[in-house]
Amino acid sequence: MHAVLHALSITGSMTWEITWALILGFALSAVVQAVVHKSTVVSLLGDDRPRTLAVAAGLGAASSSCSYAAVALARSLFRKGANFTAAMAFEIASTNLVVELGVILALLMGWQFTAAEFVGGPIMIVLLAVLFRVLLRDELVRGAREQAERGLAGSMEGHAAMDMSVQREGSFARRLFSREGFTSTSHVFVMEWAAILRDLIVGLLVAGAIAAWVPDSFWRTFFFDGHPLAAKLWGPVVGPLVAMASFVCSIGNVPLAVVLWKGGISFGGVVAFIFADLLILPILNIYRKYYGARTAAFLLGTFYLAMVVAGYIVEFVFSGLGLIPDQADAKIPTAGISWNYTTWLNIAFLLLAAALLARFWRTGGPPMLRMMGGSPDPGHDHAGHHH
Repeated sequence: MHAVLHALSITGSMTWEITWALILGFALSAVVQAVVHKSTVVSLLGDDRPRTLAVAAGLGAASSSCSYAAVALARSLFRKGANFTAAMAFEIASTNLVVELGVILALLMGWQFTAAEFVGGPIMIVLLAVLFRVLLRDELVRGAREQAERGLAGSMEGHAAMDMSVQREGSFARRLFSREGFTSTSHVFVMEWAAILRDLIVGLLVAGAIAAWVPDSFWRTFFFDGHPLAAKLWGPVVGPLVAMASFVCSIGNVPLAVVLWKGGISFGGVVAFIFADLLILPILNIYRKYYGARTAAFLLGTFYLAMVVAGYIVEFVFSGLGLIPDQADAKIPTAGISWNYTTWLNIAFLLLAAALLARFWRTGGPPMLRMMGGSPDPGHDHAGHHH
């Protein structure tokens, strides 16, 4: 009983630390999705030139979402005519180059990790583009497109297929501050939360349990702590494998990253671990349903390779610049609630969330949630729902 309570108290402290940052990130994401049309996005992603991939990464970062939603969204862009490489760049950016992830990394681990995320993400996209250019065959893309058209889908599909953007004309600000803008933003905001909530809770519980129950000595042995070169070489290789086995969505990954960092994984290993939210087993299964088994295997191989190499490059660059923080300073938040800036920010952002939730409730939101299935369960098929 004591062990369970200890794990839950760590989970509670982590949750309290990151609440405001999550609400901020999802609110910004909802604003972008509410006011920018999906057709605009597709028209910008027609090929795999460097400029197009940069645009894809920028749009992905702006439309941040949990890994399940990102994967579904990338598929809906691909089906509407976006280039496959551009759709994948969009997918990586929308889970790994996002505001809420950066803020939470800074809060729980230090600004150096936020910088590493924003340096490593583009490196991974570049590496992936090169791998795709060299290895991706037209027939594989054709097969993936045929499979994608069949509409076998997870529950995030209905969510990704909905273009909830405001249809009225006018400037960005006019669309945003119109009544439709507020309604649309509130709907996207609640749907994104509904999509991620289960993963986030699981991620926090897993991290709390591992922090409480797995002794540091296990991690130190596992990550070759005390053998600097071996640790640097091993970290990026094993980081994604730990992520694949731990099943958590991108934001849910960060609490576990804190535990691994404190346990002695290398800096580059943390970066590779965080990027691997797109390779967890449920998502590999979704790739198989979306694009077929061969493409899923291709994505597993190329994504993994790009993550490992990006981890090495980040480790090398940050180590050269003297920017790698001291592992001994790593703290798992256990303070709980006290009157500090976190509490004030949480109160402010929880009020914002309450306002958006009330708007969602009053403007016909609940039936949409039921339509989405309310849960990101890969077994359900909610394809083809449009607003």
